Amino acid sequence: MIECETNITRLPYRGRSLALKRAFANVIGNAVKYATQTQVYIEQRRGEVHVIVSDNGPGIPEAQLEKVFAAFYRVDSARTASKGGTGLGLAITQDIIHTHKGKIQLSNKPEGGLMVSIALMI
Repeated sequence: MIECETNITRLPYRGRSLALKRAFANVIGNAVKYATQTQVYIEQRRGEVHVIVSDNGPGIPEAQLEKVFAAFYRVDSARTASKGGTGLGLAITQDIIHTHKGKIQLSNKPEGGLMVSIALMI
């Protein structure tokens, strides 16, 4: 199940639309793949648009939160083999977000699950 919430009715953003679509599809797709509930929040604050994708999945071990941005890195090949993938998605996503002068950060939620925060300058 995916829930979406926003405080924005319309916000023009100048960027590479296909690349951004790929980045957000990857982040949301990962949440849907590894969790049963996914929430997407989009909000505008302080000259930035923030997209937060939160799920109730297994999360990522703290020591690996930055490593998952490396090409071909997978958290646990035994655990993720059945889910498919090559370990390129988050590396590509980070590159796209950084190309747009944005920031992406992963964190585990205290109650379990992962939160991906993306901030793009407007």
